[in-house]
Amino acid sequence: MNPVGLDEALVAAAKDGSTDAFSRLVERHQQALRAFLRRTCGDWALADDLAQETFLAAWSKIGRLQAGASVRAWLCGIGYNKHLTALRGAARSRAREAVYESERPPASAALAEDRLALDAAMADLPPDQRACVALCLAADFSHAEAADALGLPLGTVKSHVSRGRARLLQALGGRDA
Repeated sequence: MNPVGLDEALVAAAKDGSTDAFSRLVERHQQALRAFLRRTCGDWALADDLAQETFLAAWSKIGRLQAGASVRAWLCGIGYNKHLTALRGAARSRAREAVYESERPPASAALAEDRLALDAAMADLPPDQRACVALCLAADFSHAEAADALGLPLGTVKSHVSRGRARLLQALGGRDA
């Protein structure tokens, strides 16, 4: 059977619900589709993701494929539309990030230094104290929530938070309020 006839037979079987026939179509055309998408978007990982999305979409749209139409061209058309959708999504994401960056207050050198000092002071805390401080002071967990999350007694969490806070204040040159 010639390649076009084989595609037509596989499409007919896939339209009748044969997943085996559709799998054969995927096997026959995935290399060409991936190559097209790799050349189009220039990102191999994205191209492979888009190819998978294309085959998922093609399975749901197989009933719309016209008799005698080129399966490869149809798949490349779906893949190209997936690529354009990905480009629009990336552009929207870049625009949102640009707005966020423009509205964010500029980081001063003093803030960066404070952040580095805080990170260093946190690193000096014992692991249990660090975890308690991170949950209770940085993540706004209650002492009870932190105790549940860490599997520690409530009194131990309170003690770790108190001692950890004192050590951080001392390391950062602050005073206990």
